[in-house]
Amino acid sequence: MPRRRILAIRPDPSLASSLGSMLDFHRCELETCIGDAEALRRVRSHAVDVVITDLATPIDEDLALVSELAAVRPAIRCIVLAPAAAHKDLIAAIRAHVFACFTEPIDYGEVASMAATAVFADSWKDGIHVVSGADYWLTLRVSCHLLTADRLVRFMTELQPETGRADRDLLLAAFREMLLNAMEHGAGFDAEKVIEVTAAKTHRAIVYHFRDPGDGFDREDLKHATCSPTPEAVTESALARAELGLRPGGFGMLIARQVADELVYNERGNEVLLIKYLD
Repeated sequence: MPRRRILAIRPDPSLASSLGSMLDFHRCELETCIGDAEALRRVRSHAVDVVITDLATPIDEDLALVSELAAVRPAIRCIVLAPAAAHKDLIAAIRAHVFACFTEPIDYGEVASMAATAVFADSWKDGIHVVSGADYWLTLRVSCHLLTADRLVRFMTELQPETGRADRDLLLAAFREMLLNAMEHGAGFDAEKVIEVTAAKTHRAIVYHFRDPGDGFDREDLKHATCSPTPEAVTESALARAELGLRPGGFGMLIARQVADELVYNERGNEVLLIKYLD
């Protein structure tokens, strides 16, 4: 079986080092080139699984390159690095089936980890569908797969309004946990099923809404859920989940309850609102 191949366009030395270390572990090949034109020639001449764009090029140029690359090799995965990206650029990237986006400041270790994920990814392309891409109201339909969750969290990291780094990280951790809960409990991580995710912003609040296709649950009878916002309850929950063969969880829900100003479920239990008020 041929080794998987990643092509990075004029990578920063630190990125090349991070990629090299990560890909050596996964027995993948790393190629580099000096520009978009050479990248296209390489992709036409031989198989490339993942292309990482040049950080120096603006995102509109990157998306034009993504389109040309996909025309040559439809299964190619593109990770876009850009100095900056407006909301409309990121929505355009999702619609163009970009695998992931990173803007400055960039953690090259995260890029390398995402590239290692992308190189082995299958059946990912229709994982995220834009229903509404407005600045103040983003609605997506996403397939119930861990890979899709990781990709969506990466896009949400770029789309998240400026709230301070610590607050942003906590809010995204809460978002991720609610997303995974919907995928796990509402769809059993069945990639054929979808959940609907909305991120809305008003002058006074950030609101996340999750709706899954499941039958809901009785929160009073959900023994493996974290029902008390204490570390002891989280530990008990983690042990109960392990006994049930479920993924590690509980700590994220603790974060969600501490970060959210309001966490509201519908009667059925298959929809939830996470509300964070802005100062």
